[in-house]
Amino acid sequence: LFEREDIPPEVIRNIMLYTLDCYSNEGHPGKSGTSHMAMMFLSNWLNRFREIRQLNVICEYITGEQVFIGETSRINDALNRGGAVVVRLFYDVQHYALLTGADDKNIYMFDPYYEDEFTDEHWSQFIPEGDVELVLDQPLKYNRIVPFGYFNREDDVLYALGKFENREAVILYNQKTEKTPEKTIEYFI
Repeated sequence: LFEREDIPPEVIRNIMLYTLDCYSNEGHPGKSGTSHMAMMFLSNWLNRFREIRQLNVICEYITGEQVFIGETSRINDALNRGGAVVVRLFYDVQHYALLTGADDKNIYMFDPYYEDEFTDEHWSQFIPEGDVELVLDQPLKYNRIVPFGYFNREDDVLYALGKFENREAVILYNQKTEKTPEKTIEYFI
């Protein structure tokens, strides 16, 4: 959405400050990830930051049945209009990943859990079809290509969005590059 140098230091600071706010059962800070409240707060904070003209970002926090992948999904719409989406999904545990694009049947995703190959027994149990593609040559765009079918599952399985009551996403647009009807010219013959 943005070039690295266009992101003010305050944004990085506040992401670091407000995320990883959950404690493990042993009392270790950050070991249980980021709470729903932190994601909602950060989304609202970024919108306010835009209002004072510090960063041209538009954020929308969605939950529950609004969070799904499909033709009528707000997530797919955002990806098709040049936006990005942070979603909570399952890996070995619940965690956040960044969706950066879509085609007719796949989501292009940046998963912060780094893998350089999907070859061991661990992966064969999660991806028996072998249809999740690991991408190593697009580090600024995505590192996974995942078929739509993985996301809408309600079980705790690889890349599932999970039960509707636990689903959340933050849709992000760069206000200057968002594709809108007003910015799009169509020619009819």
